[in-house]
This record gives sequence, structure tokens and C-alpha cells, in this order.
Amino acid sequence: MNKSTLKLILVLALFCSIMQAQNTGGVINGYVTGPGGTDTLIGAIVQINSLVGVSSDINGHYSLPVNEGTYTLSCTSVGYKTFTSTITVKRGESLTLNIKLNDGNTALDEVVISAGKYEQKLSDVTVSMDVIKSSLIENKNTTSLEYIMNQVPGVTVADGQASIRGGSGFSYGAGSRVLMLVDEMPMISADAGDIKWNYLPLENLEQVEVIKGASSALFGSSALNGVINMRTAYAKDKPQTKLSTFFGSYDAPRHTYKWWKGTSQFQKGVNFSHAQKLGQLDFVLGGHVFDDDGFRMLETEKRKRLNVNLRYNFKKIPGLSLGANTNMMNTQGGLFFLWQSYDSAYIPQGRTIQQYNNNRFNIDPYVTYFHGTNKFSLRNRYFKTENRNNKNQGSNAELYYSEFQYQKRFYNGLNLTAGAVYMEQQILGDSLYGKHNGSNKAGYIQADKKFFNKLTVSLGIRGEFYQVDTAKTNGYVLPKNQKGKLPFQPVARLGINYQAFEYTFVRASFGQGYRFPSVAEKFVSTAVSALKIYPNPSLQPERAWSAELGVKQGFKIGNFKGLLDVAGFYTEYTNMIEFVFDVYRPGGKTGLFYVDQQFAGFKSQNIGNAQISGSEISLTGSGKIGPVNITVLAGYTYINPVNPNFNSLKDTLGLPNIKTLKYRSKHLFKNDIQFDYKFISIGYSARFQSKVENIDRRFVQSVLHEYNDIANGVNWDDIDATYILPGLRQNFGAFQKSFWVHDARISFNFLRYCKFSFIVNNLTNVEYQNRPGDMRPPTQYIGQLSFKF
Repeated sequence: MNKSTLKLILVLALFCSIMQAQNTGGVINGYVTGPGGTDTLIGAIVQINSLVGVSSDINGHYSLPVNEGTYTLSCTSVGYKTFTSTITVKRGESLTLNIKLNDGNTALDEVVISAGKYEQKLSDVTVSMDVIKSSLIENKNTTSLEYIMNQVPGVTVADGQASIRGGSGFSYGAGSRVLMLVDEMPMISADAGDIKWNYLPLENLEQVEVIKGASSALFGSSALNGVINMRTAYAKDKPQTKLSTFFGSYDAPRHTYKWWKGTSQFQKGVNFSHAQKLGQLDFVLGGHVFDDDGFRMLETEKRKRLNVNLRYNFKKIPGLSLGANTNMMNTQGGLFFLWQSYDSAYIPQGRTIQQYNNNRFNIDPYVTYFHGTNKFSLRNRYFKTENRNNKNQGSNAELYYSEFQYQKRFYNGLNLTAGAVYMEQQILGDSLYGKHNGSNKAGYIQADKKFFNKLTVSLGIRGEFYQVDTAKTNGYVLPKNQKGKLPFQPVARLGINYQAFEYTFVRASFGQGYRFPSVAEKFVSTAVSALKIYPNPSLQPERAWSAELGVKQGFKIGNFKGLLDVAGFYTEYTNMIEFVFDVYRPGGKTGLFYVDQQFAGFKSQNIGNAQISGSEISLTGSGKIGPVNITVLAGYTYINPVNPNFNSLKDTLGLPNIKTLKYRSKHLFKNDIQFDYKFISIGYSARFQSKVENIDRRFVQSVLHEYNDIANGVNWDDIDATYILPGLRQNFGAFQKSFWVHDARISFNFLRYCKFSFIVNNLTNVEYQNRPGDMRPPTQYIGQLSFKF
């Protein structure tokens, strides 16, 4: 953080403290508790007339000075329904009002934090956003967050690469246009710059918030396509313990001749968590053990994970808390990349596989201070990754992250958020990436204000500077009438949300994005099966901007409350980075096929400009219709991802005469619905994905297509690259097809603390591929027994 930024923050803090100190004539005070009236809530926002506001302290207490008069008082907190009450305050009066919040089990009352880094109702946000509750993750027996992300409208995850509304194609273990946050801090590896999905502590989950569209103005480089923020749970006044164990097996695929005829392939595991207040200390302990035989030959996975959240609330200094969250995991197994052949799609090439043994560890110390309508926080993260395998291609990297943030709620309804970020990456020297150092410095400020109690306006700007070794952000060139350039890359966002009617919200937003390539994209050098992955040190940063227009309509049927959301969106990329499969010639030929040099492979490249437009309609809601409680999450997304400068004579990397960006589907449909009646629950999930329009041409045409050796009498066009993906070309229709995947579940609640569930994934045993050579799981049967005390 430079000195000028620090001075600005201190001046703002002093000004806000002076504003807070003014005399207003009367006081409203009391305690904020949860549904039972015993769990005090920290950080609940108490406001009058949706303008003046304070936060409850570590004891759940709030004190709000006001002028004499009559007011509408409201109280909001993440995961609870909004409380409202009309009160009258006389001059000099100290009015006590204790507030009890009920569970926020309806979409209309949902409170989120990711959209603007402060708590606000979902209906008020200016961007498209979905919320995944922990109950859905538990009901589907989700063992890794990537699986539940495929249930979110407009979101797909293939080979670990997340894509929101077609923003990303296929990229194997390098870079991400979607930023993964855990408790609002990046959980992206220092070397690969990707998301470690199986490392995320699902056993200690409050909710997951998904922002769609460029979000770099608030969250930085990797938020080019959107943000996924996982919020972990904290202890409440009443101790709570959760324990679940599961056991399942895979069925044989529909076409059994492709099966490798192994023994029954089992999957089993245990999840547990315990949360408790110990005096002034909030304590949360979680763990996860997982053992999967896999549905493909040699593709096993074993992992053990342990996490602890600690927070100490100082009694003598109201509003001050100090804490540390930590997570650690070891995972071992085999990495499947390409099939042996189409007729042996569940057997790895060469009947061998890369065996890995990876360790992950992070610790996040932080301090938070609430003072009236001011909030100060300093959050830090140390994240270490160790990757080892039997190919002597390991990596060892460390990430250091620190962010100071200041928030202020002004009396006129303005919410101000400002912060500074410093991040450092150290890749400690290995055969996979080499030794590299990187750093990121950023500052941001955002203002959100509600006018006339109907119109919400959000405006934010961020300055971003990134450096890896000698490559760095080039800065922003000023217009011709101004000399020089800024030493950083500025990105901005603007959003509005207007409440047209009682439950009708119209929104519009514009956001810019900027992403610096990861160390892996620039420097990786490795081989996977028959393919080589090449470095590209000259890779340049990519930029984007996105715009959206949407309408959110609330409705009520009986006691069922829901939100229907319709949106149109447009995104434009400059210098877009894509993972390109082509013929690369690092050396001379040593035989007919150049196989010894593994010239066929992948490299990250800047492909130029890209445009993605589309529309989305989604439905969320919960509540009772008659005696049955219903919970719904559903949506349909249409995208049109194109290369606007496509030239069929020059652009030969994709399929012939197709200008659609590679590895995207134009139509996506997602649905999950659950019915709860007394002690029985029944759930059903469906996912539809239309055919992938375009892939790398080299997968289906001769790899040696362009290299005719007339002197030696060899026509390279006649030689098929069967050593890469045997059978794909002859069975291309089996890959390029639309498909449905159906899941079903039923559960029975025993007593008040025990539940048994039976879950079937891929109910119809459909065969499908997310990318060439990667057949997805056949039917899986799972039994789950869970306890909650």
C-alpha cells in the first residue's frame, strides 16, 4: 500500500467518525438474535428508513442515535429474513427494541454480500447473481464444489475450468477467468492460477454466491468472467455438530464393450463439523475423508481434509474481533486425460496413468473492527501448494495475500467501500514451471447509494498492476490530448437497480475486466499422455467488458415465494487467451510422425477478439404449497460466442467454416426441485447441454495435414493421427451431440437428528463427453446417513 493511499483511507475514517459523533436527540438500542431468541448475531445491519444504519457488535448489541420522530426500522443479516418495525422516538428517549430474525428461507428475503462487498438484499443487486445454500450441497452428497456448480444456470465446469455464460472454453489446469473466493479472499493457486475444487471445505459451508459478468473492478484480475464466493459458517450461541457418511458404487456404462471389466468400483467417505462458542471464542472444526475407486481404469482418488475457524471477540473493546481460519489437505490418486480408443473409452492411453500425491495448506489471519457505521478489516492469506507425481514433473508454490478494507454507511443512504491489496506469488523452482516470482498491487473504491428508497446506483473503480518476472502490466495510455500513461490498468463498473413495483426490479450494469496470464500459461512445459503442453512466455494480458439488462420479478403462490429473473447480456474480449491444440515444431523430424518430439500439443495463445451475447431466464424460490414445502433452482441460458474477425482462409484451428468459439454449447438448461412432506423428501435434478459447435480441428483431421513431403514421396494428408485420440474421427457424432443428465434422490428423517438418503446420479446412464477423449461417469448409486445435533 503506498503512502498516498494510506493517507486517503485515514482521512476518510476520521471524517466518518466525526459524522458519527453528531448529537441526534434520541437512541434506539437492543440485541439482535436468531430464530430461537438465544443466538446473538454479529454484524447484523440495523437501519431506519433504509438510510441511517449501524452494525450489531460481538454481543449482538446495537445502538442507533436518531432525531425525534417516527421511523421504519429494518434489520438484515446473511441467511435471515429481513425484520421491519415502525417506531416512534421522543427527544432524549432511550428506546429498547430487541430484534429476533427468522431463517431466510425465501428468495425475496435472501441477503448476499459478494455483489458489492457489503450485505444487501438479493433483489437490490445490480448484476445477475445466484445463491446456492448448504442444504442443496448436502442433499446431493456433493463431494467437490465443481459438481454443484454444474447445477447453476449458465455455469459449466469441464476439466476443472469454470465458465459462466460461455466465457471460457477448454483449458487444462492453467488459468481461470472465474475468480474463486473463500470468505471474500482469492483461493487461486500461485503457479497454475486455477481453482482447486476438491480443496474447498464443503463441510463448513454457509452458502455459495455466484456473480455473472466482468467483476474486476472489485475483485481483481481473475474475475474477468465472474466470481464464485464460498462463505464459511461461524459458531452460534447453541453448539451444533454435523456428521455424514456415505457409500456408493458405479454401474457399468450403457455400452459395456467399452468397460475395462474391473471389479465393482466403490466410493465412500465421511464429513463432519462442529461449531461452538467458548466464552468470547468462536470455534469451528471440520473434516472430510474420501476414497474413490473411480469409474475409469486406474483413476482413483483418496483425500483427507481438516479445517479450523477461530474468532475471538474482545469484550472490553466492543466491535473488535481477531481470528484465523485454516485448511489443509492431502490427496493421492491417478490422473486420467485421454482414452485408449473409442472402443476402450474407460482405459487410459497405454494402460498407464500419472500417479500424484498433492498437499494443500492455507492459513488466514484477520482482524475486524466495527464502530457505529464504520467497519475496518485487515485480511491475510498464506496458501501453499505441493504437487508431486511419478513423472518427476512436480511443482511447489506459495501465495501471500493481504487486503485492507474500509466501509462506511452514511446517514443519507450512501455506502462507501475502499481498499488496498497486495499479493505475492513464489514458484520455488521445479521441472514443471521453473522458478518464477510474481506480484499484484491494487486499490479500489466503490460507492452504492439508494435514492427515493427505490433506485440503487453502484459505481466502482480499481487500479491493477501485475508482474511476473520481467513481464508486467503496461499501464493505460491516456488520450492524445493528454500526455503519458497511467502506471496501472484501470477497470470500472456501473450498475443501477430500480424497484418499479412492489416485487419488480429492473437492473442494468456495465463492467470491465482485466486478466494477467498465470505462470502456468506462460511457462508450463510437460507431457500428458501422447500430448505435449508448451510454454508461451510472450503471452499477453486479456481484457473484456460486459453489459447486462435484466428484470427480477417476485411472486407468491400460497406460502411459496420466488424470483423470476430474465436477462440479456453482451461481452466483448480483446486479446482473448485460449488453449490451442496444434502442430508445434520445437525440433527437426526424426521419423515419419515426429512422435519422438511430441510435436502435437497444446499452447496458450492470444487469439484476438471475441464476442459473446445471449439471454438467460431463471427461477428460484421456496415455501409451502399446501402441506408440501417446495424448493426450486432452475434456468435456461442461450449464448452466441463468436470470433467477429473469422476468416475461413486464415483461421484453420477450429472446424472448417465455423466462427463459433471452441468448446462452447449454445443452449444450457438446469433444474433442481425438492419436495418435503413430513419426514420424506424427494428431489430431482436435470441438466441439458446442446452439442459443442466447435473444437480444435487437429483432433479430427490429420495432425500432419499441412506438411507434405513430396521429395520423400509421402502425402502427409493421408496419415491419420490415430495415436492422439483413436476412434474420435470415426465416431465424432457420439461426441458432438446434445445430451440430458438426470439425477434423483429420496430421503427419510428419523427422530429429529438422523436422515437416510438414497441418491442416483446419471439416472438414465447416458454416455457423454465434455471434451474429446473424456467420457463422463455412468450411473452411480449412493447411500447417505447423516446426523445433526
